[in-house]
Amino acid sequence: MEASVLIDKVKAVIDPLLAEDQSYFCVQISVKPTNNIKVFLDGDNGLPIERCTFFNRKLYKAIEEEAWFPEGDFSLEVSSPGVDEPLLLQRQYQKNKGRKVLVTMNDGLEKEGQLLEVGEQEITLEWTEGKGKKALQQQMQIPYENIKSTIVQVQF
Repeated sequence: MEASVLIDKVKAVIDPLLAEDQSYFCVQISVKPTNNIKVFLDGDNGLPIERCTFFNRKLYKAIEEEAWFPEGDFSLEVSSPGVDEPLLLQRQYQKNKGRKVLVTMNDGLEKEGQLLEVGEQEITLEWTEGKGKKALQQQMQIPYENIKSTIVQVQF
């Protein structure tokens, strides 16, 4: 079965489940030639393991009952994107507002700062330049179309 067809079938199962609790959303679905289906879900307030398990079981059951793979040769992974995965949706940016991020622009320029604002067309990043009395707060608005990737910087 073609990957795009499989992705549509996965969406047809997942979307109604996500509609039951609109705090959860689908970030990305991918299918590898080895029939490995990966579904990245997220939530406005995180995605507990119990919810991942719920979505995984429902999707697995649908795949088996509808015999998408008559030989049963498939694997399914349902998880939230890892901390090293780039933000893909505006909703993910919104969820991470206030956190430190590293934005890589399409031209290769990188800028690290606090994700201050999240708009329809752009984000606003804030950072400090200089030290002590010479420290200045800087802000930059970056249109989504200029962003190659945005990674949340985990701080310990």
